[in-house]
Amino acid sequence: MKNFFLLTIPLFFFPASLSAAKVEYDLEIAETRWSPDSELRSVRALTINGTIPGPTLRFRVGDVAVIRVHNRLKSDETSIHWHGLLVPNAQDGVPYVTTPPIQLGTTHTFEFPLKHAGTYWYHSHTGLQEQSGIYGSIVVEPRGGVTEAVDRDEVIVLSDWILERPEEVMRTLMSGNEWYEFKKESIQSVAGAIRAGELDSFIDREKSRMPAMDISDVAYDAFLANGKRAFDAEVKNGETVRLRFINAGASSYFYLQSAAGPLQIVAADGPSVKPILVNRLLVGMAETYDVHVTVPPKGRWEVRATAQDGSGHASVWLGSGEEHPAPSIPRPNLYNMDDHLLAALEDDDAVIPASDAAALAAEPERPLPPYARLRATSSTRLDASLPRRAIPLRLTGDMERYIWSFNGKTMAKDGVIKIKRGEVLRLEFINDTMMHHPLHLHGHFFRVLDDRELADAPLKHTIDLPPMGKRTVEFEANESGDWLFHCHLLYHMHMGMARVFSYEEQGPDHMPDFGEHDEDPFYFMAAGSFQTHMSMGMASFMNSRNDFYTMWDLGWHDFDFEHVHYEIDLGWKRYFNPNFSTVLGARLTNGHDAVDRAFGGVEYRLPYLVDSFAQVDSEGDVRLGLGKSLRLTDRLSVFGEIEYDTGSEWEWSTGLEYLLTKQFSLISEYHSDHGIGGGVSFRF
Repeated sequence: MKNFFLLTIPLFFFPASLSAAKVEYDLEIAETRWSPDSELRSVRALTINGTIPGPTLRFRVGDVAVIRVHNRLKSDETSIHWHGLLVPNAQDGVPYVTTPPIQLGTTHTFEFPLKHAGTYWYHSHTGLQEQSGIYGSIVVEPRGGVTEAVDRDEVIVLSDWILERPEEVMRTLMSGNEWYEFKKESIQSVAGAIRAGELDSFIDREKSRMPAMDISDVAYDAFLANGKRAFDAEVKNGETVRLRFINAGASSYFYLQSAAGPLQIVAADGPSVKPILVNRLLVGMAETYDVHVTVPPKGRWEVRATAQDGSGHASVWLGSGEEHPAPSIPRPNLYNMDDHLLAALEDDDAVIPASDAAALAAEPERPLPPYARLRATSSTRLDASLPRRAIPLRLTGDMERYIWSFNGKTMAKDGVIKIKRGEVLRLEFINDTMMHHPLHLHGHFFRVLDDRELADAPLKHTIDLPPMGKRTVEFEANESGDWLFHCHLLYHMHMGMARVFSYEEQGPDHMPDFGEHDEDPFYFMAAGSFQTHMSMGMASFMNSRNDFYTMWDLGWHDFDFEHVHYEIDLGWKRYFNPNFSTVLGARLTNGHDAVDRAFGGVEYRLPYLVDSFAQVDSEGDVRLGLGKSLRLTDRLSVFGEIEYDTGSEWEWSTGLEYLLTKQFSLISEYHSDHGIGGGVSFRF
């Protein structure tokens, strides 16, 4: 009898295991040429089962997912992460950290139970593949099915699309090329500051040595809803629809707004929340929101997803008849940072409105996410007897070199945070940058806290941290193994803004396998000019802190290339911060009475973004220099340089540059040694 009782214990505690249904899917990842519509040329894309986004995977709580992922790519390994789902550690899908990468021509089978309902998604965690199309949606219904009184249920996957390869996007961001800002009409200039009435702000920014601010990094060619710029949902007039929005963008926040009236939020990052109404909803990368919309009796009504920087939008259309577009959202003021700082401060000190009507009336034109108003449908309070520990994490970054980090260190420098099973971790985020960051924790939900310490604080797996803002979350360490935590802006994660929460039970000598996540790759850069009288420029192999470069200064007269005066530097520059670098190298020259020599020195940025340098060489000569570039209009810049060498004495130049394309500009320059001329400048 005793043995019989022991055998029946699992039946009482795990009755779902007796009736769990296996739900199976096959996902085939392949490479093809693809375009969202006929207006854009087709480019290399990565698809799942031939589509972007991939298919929606549907389950019920208690099901067991069996998902076979087939790698049919031409040259790359791949991976799939089940974003937001609580799965066994080995099934999380992060290559090397938790799950082996899926090699060429192979199949990996994932199998895990579905423990909780909601809207989730899946995507590649290999390199920059997510940007190229490897993402799709997941819907997990409650065990008894959805009971809410809605007529339709639609999944809307939002994403951003660019015609360039993601690797070229990454290289562009590291190089400091301003083309994306120009393409988005967000580039800052003297003329633009005057038009905006912000010339004083423009001058103050330059004085403080801060680069021009932008809301987002990349200029996209399209924003998509379910793979289209305009998606027609099969929703009839008069119906109430549950729209399950998923932001699968690589680096785009979206504002959601409906022409049919306020959006009713009923779920956030999967779990249900007490319904609230919002006019506009800011959705960070990797967040999901379920909203209810009732379509008016007549007309075709738009729910618009507008990129946060105002550079474009995707549309979801409901109903039929005369079109009713959603209101446009004002573009941000990039010249005055006070607006962005004030938004974060107001969010910290938010007074919660007593009603939806009051909240709608008080909502700003460009609101932050409504975390302060979100409430779970039941208590989420953690066991008070558990030990607690606070972990401060400052979000740090450097747009000059595109380095992103926590506490000033990238994942390659400090990649592990050790935690103990059974403790409660309180993560205190402080954003020291002027960008939004969507922070995602694998394998756990966290409680979004504020000063009120609410029992029904909402549960999320991803949270937006606004510029110069603060947020606090807490979670119970109730898993095992290694779990990735990172900024879900793809290019920020790729350049170091990530950590691994590693459970100490794995032993004091355990070190997670980061795979590609702690790499610091080198990129080739080149920029210079070819003019009628001279050529100057630099080519380098560059990673986050190092430049191995060649710099040239060639001069001639009347295209007489047989008598070219040259000075060529071969060097290594070590970058410490936006204002300070060191340099060491060799200088080759055929100048009059000059000899080849070694040199070393420092580079320092002065107020008003004036670049300076000081060098001393092996012949005992000292060289000092200053340089400054100033953008007058969106396309036109003026620049100047002056230097003094104790051997060759004074040299200076000044000129104008007119932007044509990402790679080329027209240039005219006067140089004290080579005279005046003009030609083309280039950037690669």
